[in-house]
Amino acid sequence: MKIIFIRLINCVLILMLGIEVYSQDLRIYQTPLEWNKERDSLTIEYLNKRHGIHQDDATIVPTMVVVHWTANDSYEKTMAIFKSPFLNGRPELLNQSRLNVSSQYIIERDGTIFQLLPDTIFARHTIGLNYCAIGIENIGSNSMPLTKKQLNANARLIKYLSAKYPIKYVIGHHEYGQLKNTSLWKETDLNYFTNKIDPGDKFMKGLRRKIRKLKLQKLPTNE
Repeated sequence: MKIIFIRLINCVLILMLGIEVYSQDLRIYQTPLEWNKERDSLTIEYLNKRHGIHQDDATIVPTMVVVHWTANDSYEKTMAIFKSPFLNGRPELLNQSRLNVSSQYIIERDGTIFQLLPDTIFARHTIGLNYCAIGIENIGSNSMPLTKKQLNANARLIKYLSAKYPIKYVIGHHEYGQLKNTSLWKETDLNYFTNKIDPGDKFMKGLRRKIRKLKLQKLPTNE
């Protein structure tokens, strides 16, 4: 437990120093969310109550990447939403979903990549799959389609992550329901599900074409 805690602190300290990570043509700007005792305890609580996973730390083993859009028009607005450790910024809410939404990455419309949390730290972004998924939020919406620069940045980032972790699946947020009846799905509330449209089939088709050499697994329909 002590070793895990030290590793977690080291990851957060690296992010807080604002270090830029380079890999070939990839540049990642570190703009960390504050990781405090509240966010840590809420995350462990969420893992327990919503995913049925009992552990003493907020770590994950990434095997999946989920691609989103933010439904707003700026990195600043997205960070403002993620800032509080509490959902909707309200610590008085006592239901089992008090942990705020978040993501490991945000990609701006010009393709700039920001990292908010270490890859192996839990973020709440996709029902049923947070325990194994790295989230990538792209600034955009249905009325503000994602850009070619964002498409290229997603592809570079996913290639980078696949070289570091045993990534098996890359899915769009709108596709996550296809995993509901598989062993990958871990959600204790069977009624907790919302339909999503982001980032859309067109974007994911283009993304899969760019990362096809990774030979990732296709979405399972039954396991």
